[in-house]
Amino acid sequence: MAVADLAGARLRPVAGDRDRRARRVMLALIAVLGAVSVLSLGTGASGTSLWAALGKLARGEEIGLREEVILFDIRLPRLAMGAMVGAALAVSGAVMQGLFRNPLADPGLVGVGAGAGLGAICAIVLGAALPFALGDTLGQYLVPVAAFFGGWATTILLYRLSTSRGRTSVAVMLLGGIALGALAGALSGILIYMADDAQLRDLTFWGLGSLAGATWDKVLVAGPLIALALAATPFLARALNALALGEGPAAHLGIAVQRMKNISILTVAAATGAAVAVSGGIGFVGIVVPHLLRLITGPDHRYLLVNSALLGAALLIAADMIARTVIAPAELPIGIVTATLGGPFFLWILLRNRSLLDL
Repeated sequence: MAVADLAGARLRPVAGDRDRRARRVMLALIAVLGAVSVLSLGTGASGTSLWAALGKLARGEEIGLREEVILFDIRLPRLAMGAMVGAALAVSGAVMQGLFRNPLADPGLVGVGAGAGLGAICAIVLGAALPFALGDTLGQYLVPVAAFFGGWATTILLYRLSTSRGRTSVAVMLLGGIALGALAGALSGILIYMADDAQLRDLTFWGLGSLAGATWDKVLVAGPLIALALAATPFLARALNALALGEGPAAHLGIAVQRMKNISILTVAAATGAAVAVSGGIGFVGIVVPHLLRLITGPDHRYLLVNSALLGAALLIAADMIARTVIAPAELPIGIVTATLGGPFFLWILLRNRSLLDL
């Protein structure tokens, strides 16, 4: 008994130190997110100044129509979309890494990215051939709607393939995700081969990811779904912490493992599907952010999920700011920026975990 007390006394300060560090990191990330958001609103190729507009409002003056459109109809919805997409991708990555117990896991493993990409390509290439003038009716929402349902359909199919007798096999899901991703890539290749020059430009821009098409309507369409998915993830924290010990020990601790898998998969599908639908393909956020936070604050999902949302939002807002200013007045696809930052980091993770992955 004395030995147990001594061991507990030694472990509690360590856990307390990690908790305090995680809370300090959370406060720091809130400050960083606020600072990056303000910088994003005040930065752009037009030269419109946020501070000048705020100064006019403080003096009771009216701001010009041009300033109002740029700040409130272009930059602000873009900022909101960047924050929610970054948070969705980062939290989805954290959940997937906890579910697979692998730091290289990514939301794309559940087939959302491949399915959403195929849906978007179908809408771009075949949208004019839709019956009942659906393409004209949906207008600018055709590609996001098709991408969202493509991701959902792929996820549901993968879930059905990997579930037998009420139990979901993570290994079968991983292999099935690779197979479905290859199939979606092949079908996408056929459609790309059929596309004309204008459609190819749209496909390239969408595939690399961008927030350039952000509007309040798109924010209101994707925002509630992403918000609901993110609100559900804190309830998974205890189960994901227990799952780190293995499925058997987690079940002995009272965790409903199968139900936790179901909720995790559906949450990731909803958050990532909605994010990809409005922003296109943006890579590496789901890998880089959770792994970096694990190195700083540890693997406790009670803090990891919240901190991932904050850092993911700040990172994507900063990447978007770089994308629209580095070659202004032209604009880089944001996927290029995140790949440039995330690619080297991903290689470092891969080399660091070589022995774990038996490479």
